[in-house]
Amino acid sequence: MTPEILRYYETFDEHARLSNALGQLEFTRTLELLARVLPAAPARVLDIGGATGPYSEALAAQGYEAHLLDLMPRHAQAAARRPGIASAIVGDARLLPWRDQFADTVLLMGPLYHLTTAAERTAALREARHVLKPGGVLAAAAISHFAPLLDGVLTGRIDDPSFQAILMRDLESGQHRNTANDIHDFTTAYFHRPEELAAEVRKAGFDGVEVFPVEGIAGLAPDLEQRWADREKRDFLLDMARRTEREASFIGATFHMLAIGRRA
Repeated sequence: MTPEILRYYETFDEHARLSNALGQLEFTRTLELLARVLPAAPARVLDIGGATGPYSEALAAQGYEAHLLDLMPRHAQAAARRPGIASAIVGDARLLPWRDQFADTVLLMGPLYHLTTAAERTAALREARHVLKPGGVLAAAAISHFAPLLDGVLTGRIDDPSFQAILMRDLESGQHRNTANDIHDFTTAYFHRPEELAAEVRKAGFDGVEVFPVEGIAGLAPDLEQRWADREKRDFLLDMARRTEREASFIGATFHMLAIGRRA
């Protein structure tokens, strides 16, 4: 991981990231997508790049044996304090400490967007395959190639010249760099197109790969905080996200995507 990524996570409050409406939408939809494919508890889940452990904690509460690994010591330490998580350790997604066929499910909830070369991402995906049982489930998160554009339009930052420079690079190459040194501009990352994400996962040895928009069209609501607070409106937004999740023209129109496949 590059020094600027490490500096970003030393200052950014990752523990609170899922607390607002957009974060809660991401969390709810991710768990919903996982629930469709996870084996029955108490299956063993590895949460690689799991940060402070929100997904591990949620799955542990459902009876899963959840083990977390993250490159940031402060994240692993925070995760270790969450109830139910079987273990939380520091490590690299490209070199996992577990034996072959150790897990029933592997979550890659962050590594793919901080590994900026195809070779690094392939290494992480192959490590995930290595620790999965045959037929085991992989769920790999990515940031959409179009996420910065969507964010710029929603927030009005699209008129900011410093943001425009970042956005143009993002759209041209998918290689995101925070040249404005603004914490709101994230950090060094790679943003995928849906078809590219699917191809990388297949190349690493996974079958039946599907890519889903996580927030989808629901994440683009300009009054999301108010809508999320209203149970009826929240349920309708989630229904719209489900109804459009397999529409090819909508898959990239989201902030995050989730690729799901099985070890061949």
